[in-house]
Amino acid sequence: MNNIRKRDLMSLLGCFALFAILQLLLSFDIIGPFWELNMILIGINIILAVSLNLINGYTGQFSIGHAGFLAIGAYTGAIVTVKLGLPFELALIVGTLCAGLVGFMIGLPTLRLKGDYLAIATLGLGEIIRICILNIEYVGGASGLMGIPRETNFAWVFWVGIFIIFFIKNFINSASGRSCLAIRENEIAAETMGIDTTKYKVLAFTIGAAFAGTAGVLFSHYFYIAHPASFTFMRSFDILTMVVLGGLGSMSGAITGAFLLTFISAFLAEYPEWRMVIYSVTLIVLMIHRPQGLFGNKELSLKMFKMGGGNDDGRTAESK
Repeated sequence: MNNIRKRDLMSLLGCFALFAILQLLLSFDIIGPFWELNMILIGINIILAVSLNLINGYTGQFSIGHAGFLAIGAYTGAIVTVKLGLPFELALIVGTLCAGLVGFMIGLPTLRLKGDYLAIATLGLGEIIRICILNIEYVGGASGLMGIPRETNFAWVFWVGIFIIFFIKNFINSASGRSCLAIRENEIAAETMGIDTTKYKVLAFTIGAAFAGTAGVLFSHYFYIAHPASFTFMRSFDILTMVVLGGLGSMSGAITGAFLLTFISAFLAEYPEWRMVIYSVTLIVLMIHRPQGLFGNKELSLKMFKMGGGNDDGRTAESK
């Protein structure tokens, strides 16, 4: 436990140092507006990837409707600030809670399904959420909800993201998180051992949905608008791709996947005719040569760089 706390403290100190450096670069305009925008997008995508990884990677459920919860957070947060005139901090809380509540209501009936059936159900529910928003005039309908104040900045995205990463990390290391891991490894065996599988699947799904709502609030309050076109099923596939690229069940992998895909997309913005071709070929090559993702189910650590590093079951070559 002391070692874990020391690592967490060192990680937090590293986060403070990284934030200070990046904030200094932004203050002196060394990082321009284009890359500042992409830094904020990277932070939002990290929140989305880490929250989906809790559902897909750690609990082993195949959800592809994450954009629906992103939309709920974006619109709910915008209603709080634009329609009700309340503070941005309250919008963050309300957007998170509303997305989590919808996730709980959706999770209860759908998480009894498995595999492809669950994927189809969550995909359909994500589209239902978008279509419902599309037909609500109170939030702008097909035109979207405009005039949202820009309250999101790099500091908000950075520290909210750090909080969510540490929250999910501590959740995974708790008794509830271990139950989720047991469900991922073998749901029948977990149920035989007395684990209430439905309860923990719904819990993980609710937490993941809630944090997707948090990302939605940050998203809408940076781009001034919440539009249904931003929350299609393709957005859900983008988030899923980030998780799979980094490695299902790896926090480091989800963060790396979100960073790489956002960075590649931004870097290729000047080459629109080649952008999607290079993007797609990169993913195909990776899936052929590294189907488990960049990190598999492991976390980034110094041990990974030692000679004779760990194999897939977590043991080192020397210990074998």
